[in-house]
Amino acid sequence: MTLPKELKDAISNLPSKEKDKLIFRLLKKDIALANQLLFELVSTQSVEEARKEIKKELTRFIERTTFQFYSPGYLNWDVREMSGAINKYISITKDKYGEISLNLYMITEVLERNQENIMKATPKKAYKFCTAVIARAFKILLLIKKIHEDYQVDFNDDLEKFGQLISGTPYLMEAAINNGFDVKWLISGEIPDDIEKIHKEIRAQGFLK
Repeated sequence: MTLPKELKDAISNLPSKEKDKLIFRLLKKDIALANQLLFELVSTQSVEEARKEIKKELTRFIERTTFQFYSPGYLNWDVREMSGAINKYISITKDKYGEISLNLYMITEVLERNQENIMKATPKKAYKFCTAVIARAFKILLLIKKIHEDYQVDFNDDLEKFGQLISGTPYLMEAAINNGFDVKWLISGEIPDDIEKIHKEIRAQGFLK
């Protein structure tokens, strides 16, 4: 929503106390914005420190998830929950670099620790989880393409690890092939310039679901 100029002017001309009351009322209804302002204006923690903290939380969650592994379906729910924690962190810090690094860390750790568990399941039970992994691989490549090219090479080692984990897990490799994902993009670190177009076309054909 674009605020009318008249409204902006009216708010600007409010007395300081009235502005404060208005801001506090709005923040009570927008917790995400309140948390963002808390981080930007009050917290003494840097983005790098906050990133390390959420990474530690992810590590603990992954260890617990692996220890309590039940099925690829439940593992998929756990990945979604961790993804939600990352998204919450991003909404507060606006850390675009961290969005990539944390997602890469989370999915590679999950796969590395649960590769054997995944392959013990039937293809039917592993299908949704494996498709979700490939969808996340696309998301990570799309995010990398959006940041400055000087920073893109920072992720090559992690991308290669991710690609090797997919190629080394038959169910995941099958899901990659079936959903039009070339694992070489990860292993080589060479992301197609038209990756967004490729992704849209694949989704339009009903894949990645």
